[in-house]
Amino acid sequence: MEQQLTLVLLDSPKGAKIVEDASFPSSSSSVPSSSSSTDHRRHRTLVKFFVYLSLVALAYYFIISSFTVSPISPNLPDTSSANGSSAKCDLFTGDWVPDPSGPLYTNLSCHHIQDFQNCLLNGRPDVNYLFWRWKPRDCDLPRFNPSQFLDSVKNKWWAFIGDSIARNHVQSFICILSQVEEVEEIYHDKEFRSKIWRFPSHNFTLSVIWSPFLVKSETPNNSDIQLYLDQLEPKWTVQYSKFDYVVISGGKWFLKTTIFHENNNITGCHYCQGKNNLTDLGYDYSYRKTLNLLRDFVLNSTHKPLVLFRTTTPDHFENGEWNTGGYCNRTMPFKEGEAKMKTVDDVMRDVEIEVFQKFGKGFGLGSNIRLLDTTGMSLLRPDGHPGPYRHPNPFAGVKDKSHVQNDCLHWCLPGPIDSWNDVMVEAMLNRERELYDLIG
Repeated sequence: MEQQLTLVLLDSPKGAKIVEDASFPSSSSSVPSSSSSTDHRRHRTLVKFFVYLSLVALAYYFIISSFTVSPISPNLPDTSSANGSSAKCDLFTGDWVPDPSGPLYTNLSCHHIQDFQNCLLNGRPDVNYLFWRWKPRDCDLPRFNPSQFLDSVKNKWWAFIGDSIARNHVQSFICILSQVEEVEEIYHDKEFRSKIWRFPSHNFTLSVIWSPFLVKSETPNNSDIQLYLDQLEPKWTVQYSKFDYVVISGGKWFLKTTIFHENNNITGCHYCQGKNNLTDLGYDYSYRKTLNLLRDFVLNSTHKPLVLFRTTTPDHFENGEWNTGGYCNRTMPFKEGEAKMKTVDDVMRDVEIEVFQKFGKGFGLGSNIRLLDTTGMSLLRPDGHPGPYRHPNPFAGVKDKSHVQNDCLHWCLPGPIDSWNDVMVEAMLNRERELYDLIG
């Protein structure tokens, strides 16, 4: 609610006398001359002018401070450092610090957690992974306020586009927002992979669109995946004009055996092991082609939603992969420098940086696309995965625990992925501030 302040100018003789007496006590032993009388009037005038300016400044302060600041707002914080320089904080470089307050929700207060990521329900014995928050190195990152956020996105549509990590992310997002208002599912596809929800009292729509390659793909008769590297997946492009905010991500699916199609010709493959004499161009080739196509689509589209491209998510399998006995049994975050990214993740991130910073950081002021660079912060959380707790009591009746499959890629809910939302909302906020600066 806006505050109102009524200005009362002290311009009556009585009011002026009060100010005058308070500021300039008279001397009873001297008789005012013409010169001293003139000086006296000058002093009175100066005092009135000073009081007037003070009241105007006070009124301006109260009026300005009365406006509610939404999570997506052009109001700028003071970013000046101690030496007077002004620099924007790097949200994506920092550490995980203890947070005794814990998560904003639990598996009991949120009913939108997929069973595979419901670590508490499935009996994970340790809970230390719940009590950390992401702290950028040079600034504070507040948790976004779900109530304030929903108020700011009334009548808007927010979409997540990608694979199962995108689904993992949207479930975290919904769990936080549902503490304010319960969401209604209004659509799902046959496989329950793409969904649409609505927060009815805010008319806020939220989607997740299953598109693990982002480009058109086919798998005829369960054979190798056919990727069309010159055609984006129409499942999401036909809906793009509806969206106000979009979070897009790619990743691990590009490591699968795939055949590449371009300009109606087969141009190569990845991991096809010499099949049909095709040239193995590598997953980085198809990933780069896809992201270039995606970037150009976003930049050239007449529709300009706010778009974040979320960077690759590193896994934390140790002593093997998901199908070769790999596991993740750590219970504490890494400190910066303690973790090393795997080659495949390193290559994917290099491709992402190359494509999305080709024209400079953020593509310059006014661009509607940014990087949501969660790779580094995610790398430091080997403790945040379900591990064997993909199901309740995973070791019941099992003689050899090494035969129990672990999930060291997806994230427990609640868990570290919840902090992605704090960074995501702040990244959107920063982009809004830049636009505000640009247009004045």
